[in-house]
Amino acid sequence: MRYIYNLLFYIALPFILLRLLWKARKSPAYYKRWHERLALKVKTATLSNSIWVHAVSLGESIAATPLIKALLTRYPDTNIVVTTMTPSGSEYIKKTFADRVFHSYVPYDYSRAVKRFLNHINPRLLVIMETELWPNILHYCAARHTPVLLANARLSKHSMKGYMRLPRLTEKMLNNISMIAAQSQLDAQRFINLGADTKRVSVVGNIKFDITIAKDLPYKAQQLRRKWGYNRPIWIAASTHAGEEAKVLHANTIIKQVIPNSLLILVPRHTERCAYVTELCDQQGFNIISHKQGQPCSETTDIVIGDTMGELLLLYAASDVAFVGGSLEPSLGGHNLLEPSAVNIPVITGPYVSNFIEINSLLTDAGALIRIIDATELANNVIQLFQNSSLKKKHTAAGLKVVQRNKGALQKLLSWIEGNL
Repeated sequence: MRYIYNLLFYIALPFILLRLLWKARKSPAYYKRWHERLALKVKTATLSNSIWVHAVSLGESIAATPLIKALLTRYPDTNIVVTTMTPSGSEYIKKTFADRVFHSYVPYDYSRAVKRFLNHINPRLLVIMETELWPNILHYCAARHTPVLLANARLSKHSMKGYMRLPRLTEKMLNNISMIAAQSQLDAQRFINLGADTKRVSVVGNIKFDITIAKDLPYKAQQLRRKWGYNRPIWIAASTHAGEEAKVLHANTIIKQVIPNSLLILVPRHTERCAYVTELCDQQGFNIISHKQGQPCSETTDIVIGDTMGELLLLYAASDVAFVGGSLEPSLGGHNLLEPSAVNIPVITGPYVSNFIEINSLLTDAGALIRIIDATELANNVIQLFQNSSLKKKHTAAGLKVVQRNKGALQKLLSWIEGNL
């Protein structure tokens, strides 16, 4: 089956490269460093006995951060290689770790590229974040007797159906993985249903609960708050996608009719969309400034565009209420609901959170999550939280307890890694 896959991949490769060029029209970063995607050129000499961590995009890169930091501390003499698929993930890794790790785009999954890459980094362990399964990468790691850990593993119902269409290839991939560290029992059972060996599947929990808050974050948030206007009610709409910003702006219009001095921090999920979002805000008559450019925030400023990378926790910490995007459009599945809870602010989300079912359930059961269905409900709940301090404290306390009670996945992953290096 893998041979058919390889043949189809070779046929599709020119079209994959053309798609890369097409995406580069709006986001030039997709074109830059394209040779890394084919493992044609490398920046360093051949590495030896590295630990390879793959995090496909921004969300997985953020989730992998505590693990990468722990690996750097525990194995100071080992090269840590981090690969991503998207420019947003790449930018985050470079900003967060600089030259402490060797970073590259992951090579496309055709045989020659994968073998070139493996021959260059010589991994003694591969950690894949969440669910990024590639037949050739897994095959050649198994051939080299390189242990593979699928960390923070999750599998949606939709993804499961996709893998079920190729049962033989899927089962072979799963059994080339040394350990599947599932987020929940439901995720574990889905991997088993696809053919994973039960002995190689364990429910470890979600590493996102092991979020680390820098000691200086409260101070930095306070300074930012003073810059924006210390006494202004501030809410943040984070990780928004196309179609959501218009709804957020409609909600902001309603909010400002009731609380005129309120301030919105609007953070698109992908920074390359900031220009479009800025134009959309301008068209609707809002007074906007760029966080990245450090423009002064006056009493007439309506919206701050969060156009920097790797500062979302800071922006959450400087806000009073958080709406987490990716949840107002059915195809998106939501984003990390734990980050605002970890910095002690209440969380609002839309109805579409299929990527975070367990976290959503835990926060909902604890009374820490507010679910809304449209812009009007979003506005009404933000207003209520602004005006009712006791309700705000109730939600924030409940959210923080959920985060604290569910820590521990990181230590379990590190224990498995230590036993398999």
